[in-house]
Amino acid sequence: MTIVVIGGTGLIGTRVVALLEAAGHAVVAASRETGVNSFTGDGLAAALDGAEVLIDVSNSSYTDEAGAAEFFETSTLNLLTFGAAAGVGHHVALSVVGIDRLATTQRGYFRAKAVQEMLLRDSGRPYSIVHATQFFEFLRSIADAAGTVPAGRGRRRYEVRVADALVQPMAADDVARAVVSVSLGRPLGAIDEFAGPERAPLGDFVRRALAAADDPREVAADPLARYFGDLLEPGELLPGPAATLAPTRFADWLGADRD
Repeated sequence: MTIVVIGGTGLIGTRVVALLEAAGHAVVAASRETGVNSFTGDGLAAALDGAEVLIDVSNSSYTDEAGAAEFFETSTLNLLTFGAAAGVGHHVALSVVGIDRLATTQRGYFRAKAVQEMLLRDSGRPYSIVHATQFFEFLRSIADAAGTVPAGRGRRRYEVRVADALVQPMAADDVARAVVSVSLGRPLGAIDEFAGPERAPLGDFVRRALAAADDPREVAADPLARYFGDLLEPGELLPGPAATLAPTRFADWLGADRD
């Protein structure tokens, strides 16, 4: 099977490409690094020539609503247009668990992702949408995005304040396996949801991630702290009861050799 992976050189894309190649498929890793730009359309026609499946795991470098919306709307329309011309039989997009709730209550980046999904649903093209929870690999980035403030009166202790919300994160390797499993099946015309095996407050996961990296910052849950620019309700990032649970536990991921 010939498969094009948009965003094929990124965190999830490289893993998806490796899994597909190991299974014997002909894979094109399409990204700006390889001369393919889904936003401008440069290189898309050549990359999609003969493709049977298109997997979109690309992401916007902008997290604000305007910038992210421009990226996802333009890129998705280009992928649908060029994909239809190439006769692609299955368009798969990676998105976010809870996007329907988040787009309504938080807007911002989540609203932009919801527009991407809407375009795909309304396109008339055969599609599947993979919803995944937050990745283990981004937990330290969440801490960095939250900012660092002095903890108490002392200047030797610092803390990050993260959203007071429950999460069920998963490993990037498991996200890639989920994307591949859906991509190799028949188009769902619907969403398939995946999540990590453990549920806990976001602060607990971030605290363990920092400790494993010997990062001395303390972590505090704050209901007013923003999650990549947005405020969260406690359960907004959680999957539904029908979600497929990934096998990798956080402690095992922390202890794994990923060099």
